[in-house]
Amino acid sequence: MPKNTISLIEKILYSVEKPGRYVGDEHNQITKEWDSVDVRWCLIFPDIYDIGQANLGLAMLYQILNAEEHILAERSFAPWVDMEVELRKHQIPLFSLESKQSLKNFDILGFTLPYESIYTNVLNILDLAGINIRSTDRRERDPLILGGGQACFNPEPMADFFDAFAIGEGEEVSLEISQVYRDWKKTSSPRSDLLLNLAQVPGVYVPSLYDISYHPDGTIANMTPIQPGVPDKITKRIVAALPTHPSKFVVPNVEIIHDRMSVEIMRGCTRGCRFCHAGMVNRPVRQRSVEEILPVIENGLNSTGFEEVGLLSLSSSDHTQILELTKKVHDNFHDRKLSFSLPSLRIESFSVDLMDELKELKPGGGFTLAPEAATERMRAVINKPLDDEDFYQTVTRIFENGWRTLKLYYMIGLPTETMEDVDAILQAGIKVYQIGKRLIGKSVKIHLGIASLIPKPHTPFQWLPVQSPQLIQEKLDYLKAGTRRAGIKMSYNIPDSTLLESWLSRGDRRIGSVIQTAWEAGAKFDAWGERDNLQIWRNSFTTNNLDPDFYAYRERSLDEILPWDHIDIGVTKRFLQRDYDWSLVGRTRADCRNTCFSCGILDAFGDQRPPETICYWGCP
Repeated sequence: MPKNTISLIEKILYSVEKPGRYVGDEHNQITKEWDSVDVRWCLIFPDIYDIGQANLGLAMLYQILNAEEHILAERSFAPWVDMEVELRKHQIPLFSLESKQSLKNFDILGFTLPYESIYTNVLNILDLAGINIRSTDRRERDPLILGGGQACFNPEPMADFFDAFAIGEGEEVSLEISQVYRDWKKTSSPRSDLLLNLAQVPGVYVPSLYDISYHPDGTIANMTPIQPGVPDKITKRIVAALPTHPSKFVVPNVEIIHDRMSVEIMRGCTRGCRFCHAGMVNRPVRQRSVEEILPVIENGLNSTGFEEVGLLSLSSSDHTQILELTKKVHDNFHDRKLSFSLPSLRIESFSVDLMDELKELKPGGGFTLAPEAATERMRAVINKPLDDEDFYQTVTRIFENGWRTLKLYYMIGLPTETMEDVDAILQAGIKVYQIGKRLIGKSVKIHLGIASLIPKPHTPFQWLPVQSPQLIQEKLDYLKAGTRRAGIKMSYNIPDSTLLESWLSRGDRRIGSVIQTAWEAGAKFDAWGERDNLQIWRNSFTTNNLDPDFYAYRERSLDEILPWDHIDIGVTKRFLQRDYDWSLVGRTRADCRNTCFSCGILDAFGDQRPPETICYWGCP
């Protein structure tokens, strides 16, 4: 970027909130000479720096790509509204943090899409960079626009805006994409050749190479490749063993949402909760050994100065060495006055010994549990069986071990749910509060976190409708009144956010026009609850002659072609259908580490499955 532009950027930073979001030059930032590499990536998280810099996936790709001599990887984030005003006023294209190069100068823009409510931010970023938002309008040598992350397991709502998606785990496929781009860059071949070559890479989906037809009722009739050699289905990428964990994390310039060093101790989950998208799409389970985790923590602390470490997974207490890990973490690091957090604990899978070790780790904040439902019947529906007596014994142990704050996560809007089930959530919160008050006195604090079910793609509930905002609000009002009387704190997702997420997560390719129209009308930062954009979205559906209720409130038939059926997560649709049937009669599945239910993931993984990790894969 020209020096005069950089000087202008420095001047406008005096006019914005938190200029540290845009200056870069953080401790452990990686910089390379622009002309010394063949392939230049910019990794983009389409929300503000404060949120995106905490993303562990972005940190991993940053390290993996930059480890290659011929690849450069820099970062960029969505500017907050004040910075956007300044960029547009001074006609400065959006830039990377490291070199301040305009995004349009990079070869590949890799967007992380962890959730759907940032879709309009993607369009805004492309526009701020001076890049056409629709893939069909891009020029031959414009950057390749690539998407990856959890939301890409249904890529169709964003298919018009991305050249390609990396489906599944990105550690290996990102390097393969780089090589395809590198080879193409040396030629004078058209952009269409690049896209066709990328479509041959396992796990890469190129939307423009597929044609979709619809029935008169709006459901999908067919989805077919338009060229020979393009696969009918795109199978997600899975790494056989978890790659070397980054330890030299970038230290942020401003306080971020999770201001800590994050260490992934395990990937995947064998529990099979029927509402859980992550639990289905991230199979199979692979874990890092204690011998691998401890040096990551040691090196990370030495290179960053963080005072808190998060040991992350979908179900941390299911790690087969969790007690040994917590003991050795305490033994190795207790003299550093650090806080360690171990989220996602399963109530039925940790012991008194583990509770004692967690106490020694000085976890920040309070203790968190996620029963999800408050009656045994509802827990059977969602396949999260838990005996009430075990739950309250666990709560008692938590308070006896000195915790004064306890957060409990529950869901509403579940199939077959009644107001009695909702009331049971309130009564559980009150009983937990009474137990805490009896054991530690009035200083006890109980916090209920209430989420509304969105039947996500690739889960057994994917055929279900979303409950109406009116019914969800009725349940929330009941819980709010009861918790207020009981002195219990409560937080929740507003019904409007639930409805928007249901449209975006369950939509087909026609939703792309709705997203574009909403963005053009001013929708962005939809994940931020204070930005009331829902009417903009409703107007956008009307403008594009689409019925939003078709995507939210319609129960899908089991033989319907769903917008995401061409994405193969390894878990078969037949397995999901059977699990859905079981949910309706309250039939549960055991943890599949103990009993294999043939979900299909081991077949999908194929010959890469390492025999030494067989006990972690849910197949005896």
